[in-house]
Formats: sequence, structure tokens, C-alpha cells
Amino acid sequence: MELRIGHGYDIHRLVEGLALVLGGQHIDYPRGLLGHSDGDVVCHAIIDSLLGALALPDIGQTFPDQDPKLLGANSCGLLRTVFGEIIQPKGYQISNIDMTIIAQAPVLAPYTSAMHHHLASILDTELQNISIKAKTNEGLDSIGRGEAIACYAVCLLLKS
Repeated sequence: MELRIGHGYDIHRLVEGLALVLGGQHIDYPRGLLGHSDGDVVCHAIIDSLLGALALPDIGQTFPDQDPKLLGANSCGLLRTVFGEIIQPKGYQISNIDMTIIAQAPVLAPYTSAMHHHLASILDTELQNISIKAKTNEGLDSIGRGEAIACYAVCLLLKS
């Protein structure tokens, strides 16, 4: 049995007029995350943790923001591609993923269950293998001022 651990992080600026998508869920909020794709920091952090676990190039190299085909891309689709076309073919499965979403607003508790189920489905794993925590930044820095949302993710991959 082989275990591989990976860490991922992402942050995006909140702007008016965009939909807010986190963990593939549309969040009722007047601002969304600015990015070349849909800006879903949850999926981006998980992608980087998965790629990092196998010492592969990060999300920016795997899905370059200069690629016009990726403009507005669904980040859950990118996560599905990384897991289904890179991680699984190498014989790995999810042991567990632990993530922390940092947002001063909106309150994310009403959305975490749907995120949890959606991500478990994409990653072909049981619900108990995924942990989602939502924290504020206590009014500190760009996140605390409500200018951005960030996410940290750690994954443990198992190859049997």
C-alpha cells in the first residue's frame, strides 16, 4: 500500500456581477469570484492537492489561463478530469480530503452539505472521506474585508 499527501491553496477576488460558485454549488450572494474559469476556489484547492500528492504540475500549468477554451470553465469539470484522467489511471483513490474555506461572507453553513455530496460524487468516495470547514478571517486582511475568498485543501491518496 502506498500513501501520498498533497496540499492545495487558492484565493480569488470577489467582484460584482458574477455568480458565486463554491464546491460546485451556486451560493446566493451578490458577488462572485473573478477567475479565468468560474473561480471555484474549493475545486481549485482540491485539484492542486491532488496534483501535488503525485508531484505533478499545479493547476495553472495543467489548465493554463491563457487557454481560451478554459475561459469560464466549470471547475468541477476540471476536478473530474484531474481525478478521472490523471489520479485514478495511476491506481490511486481518495483516502481523505480535508479543506477549510475562508470567507468573511456569505455564511456557508447552509451550503456545505450540498458541496460535501457533490464533491464525494466527483471524487468517487464516501462522504466520511471528505471534510469541509468554513471559517471567517475575523475581519483581518483582504478576506476579512470581504474582498476575497480562499480555500486550503489537504488530500491523502491511497494506492493499493
